[in-house]
Amino acid sequence: MTVGIFLVDDQRLVRDGLRMMIEAQDDLTVVGEAGDGREAVAKLRGASADVVLMDVRMPVMDGVEATRRLSRLGHPARVLILTTFDLDEYVFAALRVGAAGFLLKDARQEDLLAAVRGVAAGGSVVAPSATRRLIAHFVDRLPGGPAPDDERLGLITPREAEVLDAIASGATNAEIAARLHMAEGTVKTHIGNLLSKLQCRDRVALVLFAFEAGLATPDRR
Repeated sequence: MTVGIFLVDDQRLVRDGLRMMIEAQDDLTVVGEAGDGREAVAKLRGASADVVLMDVRMPVMDGVEATRRLSRLGHPARVLILTTFDLDEYVFAALRVGAAGFLLKDARQEDLLAAVRGVAAGGSVVAPSATRRLIAHFVDRLPGGPAPDDERLGLITPREAEVLDAIASGATNAEIAARLHMAEGTVKTHIGNLLSKLQCRDRVALVLFAFEAGLATPDRR
């Protein structure tokens, strides 16, 4: 199955470079492009895109607002943010409004292509450790988050809470299995339950929820 990619960047040269790289792959194709967020949202209404490669800082409408609007519209495409800085406030904001992850613009070609395929398959391209560093950097600036009595908190079991805390600490599935003395398959089952109960799209959203709900504390060392 061919994965449809939609490119959003205010620099034509960047879009052209991404298009050349993507079109050289047998399983990927570019289905459209836009030079700013507003144009992207308008064009994506009629585009069958699986993944949106979204720049953050653009004129007219930035990538954060565009991602927010696509999420509200219920567009099925998953957004992969491309940025120059790995601790960019705009990236954090985009993750909160529904982006599947982020990648630096200077990433190697093979890493970018792997990220696109991973996001298309329903995964996240933000490594757990990188996610933790990002949230630890900005957690003091969170404007709210779930209330302490959020009804979703009552849905998770104590064991699921342990798994969620381990995810927020940056642990991989194998590390969680070793830490909590369970099979890796059981860890995957717990993560699936957490995604469903907490209404989270992916692992990134689980980490965000854990910090915002006060179930995890950023490591400030």
